[in-house]
Amino acid sequence: KAFTKYAAAEDFDAKFEEGLAYIAANADAVRVVAHTQPSLVGLRQKAAHVLEIQVNGGSIADKVAHAKALLENEVPVDSVFAEGEYIDILGATKGHGYEGVVTRWGVKRLPRKTHRGLRKVACIGAWHPARVGYQVARAGQR
Repeated sequence: KAFTKYAAAEDFDAKFEEGLAYIAANADAVRVVAHTQPSLVGLRQKAAHVLEIQVNGGSIADKVAHAKALLENEVPVDSVFAEGEYIDILGATKGHGYEGVVTRWGVKRLPRKTHRGLRKVACIGAWHPARVGYQVARAGQR
């Protein structure tokens, strides 16, 4: 189990309470790190989703106390959300980084014996105007 050696330290409870007091005194928002249990749902997915949930309502000390009461316990969805309730969510896409023109724009590969690579655009424009047009497929981040 995670953090068993850390929690087995003789001064763990004192340090834990000290950390909670620090959060209550200095924090602007209280968030808890939670995870899902996909094995209970019966899906093929095995890895849990780890997410950060903000605790709302009351003072910061009340939020810290509520978060401490939820620690190491299962939190059912209906205790957090009501049916038909509107919620605000934040998310970050996974991102795919830097991609070439074949992957990014789907242009055709050049013939096999092409000099200096074949996953490119053969001609990126005429001599004049002496710049590359915005509509020419180029490598980059999608």
